[in-house]
Amino acid sequence: MSNHYHVVLHVRPDIADAWSEREVVERWSQLFCGTLFSQRFLAGEGLSEQQWVVLRRDIKRWRKRLMDISWFMRIVNESIARQANKEDRCTGRFWEGRFKSQALLDERALLSCMAYVDLNPIRANVATMPETSDHTSIKYRIDALRECISVSTGMEDFVGISENAIGIPYRLKDYLALVDWTGRSVRRDKRGAISEKLPPILERLDLDAASWLILTTEFEKRFQSWVGSEHIDRRVCRLNTCNTQPRSPSPP
Repeated sequence: MSNHYHVVLHVRPDIADAWSEREVVERWSQLFCGTLFSQRFLAGEGLSEQQWVVLRRDIKRWRKRLMDISWFMRIVNESIARQANKEDRCTGRFWEGRFKSQALLDERALLSCMAYVDLNPIRANVATMPETSDHTSIKYRIDALRECISVSTGMEDFVGISENAIGIPYRLKDYLALVDWTGRSVRRDKRGAISEKLPPILERLDLDAASWLILTTEFEKRFQSWVGSEHIDRRVCRLNTCNTQPRSPSPP
C-alpha cells in the first residue's frame, strides 16, 4: 500500500537450529558485513581457538536474530526507509512507529489473515481483482500458475491434505476461489455478481459467509495479539448476537 504494508510470516526455529555454523555466517553476511573473524572464516582462513570462541558466540547470537520477527522487520523497514529518503532527498525518521504483530494460532486464523492481506488493495480501491493486485502474494501465485513455474522459495506452499508435508494445509485452487468470492463479496458495486454457492473451503473452516466476511474485512480491528479458533468464535458470536438483538423501544 502507499503508506503501510502487511506480511504473514511463518517462523521456523527448527530450520534455523539445523543450520550449520557456516550457513548462519553466510546468511548473516548477506545482510551485514559481519566481523573480521566471520569474514576470515568465509574466506577459508584459519582461526585460533580464542578467535573461534568469539566467532561461535557471534554465530549463536546471529542464529537467534535470523529467526526473530523484530529483527526481520527492522531489516525490511530500514531498507525501505533508506530508499524512500534517497528518493525524497531527505533524512530522518521515516516510519511513524513500531510495527504491530498478531500471533496466528491455527488454520482458521492463518487463512483469515492471508485473505485479509491479499484483499487489502481491493478494499482500498487500488485494484479491482486479485490478479491485478500488485505486491500481493496471491498475484505472485496466479502469475506463477499462468507461467507454469514454481513460486519463490520465500513463500509457503499450499500442500493440501497431507500429514507429512510442511506448508499451508489447503489446496491453492481452493484458496484462490475463496479469495475471489470474498473479493466480490466485499465490493458493493459487484454485490449482484456474488455466487450463491459458497466455496467448499469455508465448510472445512466451519465458518458461514457472514462470519468469514467479518474476519476478512475487520481482522486487525477485531483481534489484538493472539488469533485462534477460540478468539474467532467468540468474536463472531458476539457480533452476531449484537446484530440480531431487537432494537430497544424509544422512550415515550
